[in-house]
Amino acid sequence: MKKIIFLGFLLGFASLVVAQNRVRIGFMDMDRVLENLNDYKDANAALEDKITFWKEEISNKQSKIDELQKKLDLERPLLTEELIEEREEDIEFEQEELNNYQQKRFGPQGDWLAQKVVFTQPIQDKILEAVKEIAENRKLDYVFDRSAEILVFHSEKKYDISNLVVKYINQKDKKKAREELVESRKQEQNAARQKAIEKRKKEMDSIRKAKASQQQKN
Repeated sequence: MKKIIFLGFLLGFASLVVAQNRVRIGFMDMDRVLENLNDYKDANAALEDKITFWKEEISNKQSKIDELQKKLDLERPLLTEELIEEREEDIEFEQEELNNYQQKRFGPQGDWLAQKVVFTQPIQDKILEAVKEIAENRKLDYVFDRSAEILVFHSEKKYDISNLVVKYINQKDKKKAREELVESRKQEQNAARQKAIEKRKKEMDSIRKAKASQQQKN
């Protein structure tokens, strides 16, 4: 039902775009953008280091608990019931503490999620800044993320701004980044203009050939 409603919305939106004929839409692939961002690679590596450290902590603590259990199993015939019970309680306490620690680090609301936000939020802000800058430069009214849950039947490559976003963010000098953006726009316009000229020339040549052929027949 949601997909049908969403499809209806998109079809309605597409009709509006066609009707107005002045709404310009751009696309980007968030997954591809992130894969090519230097800042994201660094942030992801830092997050992985933290996660690896926590996993090693958990593994080491679990090994110690396993050793305590193994030692108890070996010494059980030599111990009194009271000592056995006391050690079992200690092991259960240590295991419960470790389980709580695991939940704290990797649970649904764990530290890994908070750290992910800390590392990725600045990157998301940079992407938003880049998209706004590029949308203004390219006169785009809307920019959609193709990697999100959005129904896109077709989009031309020239409306994909993913590479522009990556280039803009990876350029640390934002003044230079904006200048490069303006220059790339000029190059695109010149290329489009040249393509239109060549197309028009081919059309004229075709018309001339057709006229010449008709004159020969006459």
